[in-house]
Amino acid sequence: MLLASISIILGTAILVWRADKFVAGSASLARNMGMSPLLIGLTVVSLGTSAPELLVSTTAALVGASGIAIGNAIGSNIANIGLVLGITALIVPLPIRSKLLRKELPILAVVTLLSGSLLFDASLSRIDGILLIVALVVTLYLFAKYQPSVGDSALLVDEEEELPHRSTKASLFWFGVGLILLIASSRLLVWAATFIAQQLGVSDLIIGLTIIAIGTSLPELAASIASALKGHHDIAIGNVIGSNIFNLLAVMSVPALISPYRFDQTLIWRDYGLMFLLTGVLILFCYSSIRSNKKIQIGRGKGSLFVIAYVGYLTLLFIQS
Repeated sequence: MLLASISIILGTAILVWRADKFVAGSASLARNMGMSPLLIGLTVVSLGTSAPELLVSTTAALVGASGIAIGNAIGSNIANIGLVLGITALIVPLPIRSKLLRKELPILAVVTLLSGSLLFDASLSRIDGILLIVALVVTLYLFAKYQPSVGDSALLVDEEEELPHRSTKASLFWFGVGLILLIASSRLLVWAATFIAQQLGVSDLIIGLTIIAIGTSLPELAASIASALKGHHDIAIGNVIGSNIFNLLAVMSVPALISPYRFDQTLIWRDYGLMFLLTGVLILFCYSSIRSNKKIQIGRGKGSLFVIAYVGYLTLLFIQS
């Protein structure tokens, strides 16, 4: 247990540390290949911050621990809103004013409903995985087709400042090193989490929803707080929305394709239900701001509600397990 606990801490630390380098190398490489800063932000960076979840889920599915994989996807989305967005809002209130959310919000709503419909039969099959991959391709296509308006010029400047400037050689180096260490740390994390679950007599799904989900959400927490402190509030919110979209489409499709999984109905009503509720509240906040053109923000009060909801969720999992 001591070795497994140390492995959890070490694996998470490497995962968070190298995820940043992996995303920076990927974004810089994409820039050198001619991609626009906005497109990189919507695709490479958002998908890159989901790299820890994706690699952990892939590793878990390969070793037959699909519970960790699906728990990681849903648990990370809950953590992104309840923990990441909540804590970020407690530190720096987040005004919602970006017109870019007009496209991302409907996609997030559709993806959330799609994932729920696929989970409703208490199983995740290969057909479900294929449908999620198709939806991922469509989403990437929609992001690629997006053209910013003149009113979004300020956000374009923010995105430009956020992206790293590196040579192609350096970008390839950090991309390769980051990917290797991400894979190694993911394997270590999955082994330790599976061992602890067996020793404590709890399901690997619970471990995926809690320890793994929190650990793999740390890159989003760091990125959102850093962006908010720099005054890039739209990037902080957009990072959570983009990451949640890719978690459901890319991360959750992995266990379905590699190792189809059947689960208890509790996952739908308790875990997906809370994710659906938090996503709906976030969309409501953002949409009301866009529709009314008022200076609505996710302030400390709303941030506190998100954090309280997440703490309550963890308490419920602890009591039930």
